[in-house]
Amino acid sequence: MLPNLCTLCGNLSHSTVCDACDSTYWNEARLRCVTCALPLTQHRHSQPNGFRCADCVAAPPPFDATLALADYRAPLDTLALGLKFRARLMLAHALARRLAQRIDDALDAADPARRLEPFDVIAPVPLASRRLVARGYNQAWQIAKPLAAALQVRGDATLLRRVIDTAPQSKLDLDARRQNVGRAFVVAKPVHGLHVGIVDDVMTTGATLEALALALKAAGARRVTNLVALRTPKN
Repeated sequence: MLPNLCTLCGNLSHSTVCDACDSTYWNEARLRCVTCALPLTQHRHSQPNGFRCADCVAAPPPFDATLALADYRAPLDTLALGLKFRARLMLAHALARRLAQRIDDALDAADPARRLEPFDVIAPVPLASRRLVARGYNQAWQIAKPLAAALQVRGDATLLRRVIDTAPQSKLDLDARRQNVGRAFVVAKPVHGLHVGIVDDVMTTGATLEALALALKAAGARRVTNLVALRTPKN
């Protein structure tokens, strides 16, 4: 295999992220809320099923858990931007590989509070048809497909459908984001009693993932876990 350049540091590498950057940026020892994956400081609550942030204790979201690789910050943000806006699809495989490793660790965790239940199906956050046509691919599915294969779990790009082409979320506050996507999704296939993993590249406020979890729970899903590459440190 011919060497290329590491996406993060620019040094020659046989993979999209070199070994040095791989060990530097993916091994952060941060305690995160088991529900929303926000980094925890002093505002945390220890419960039988793990630490939670004050917001998730006061008003639990409809999803049950979130697993994130790292914070959305430089230089890791270049991975999400390159995948989403520059069609660097090989980055999706690097993110999927790392997520699979993190999930395998969580599935085998000795601490019951950190142990992850096996998935029945993995699905991406769906794009609106117009945006999918314009971009040519769904970056979340580009991560979800190899992730499902690595975990030997069914991956389904059509499990969820976006039925309302909402305005971009990036310029809206949390309440506006929730209103924007509140009725944007439908569950297209049976999910009764299933543990569903929802994959996205970046989790910001969580409004989109909340809307998807509400739809899945209304359709009978037993559990919904978010699987995201990067998590913004604050809402």
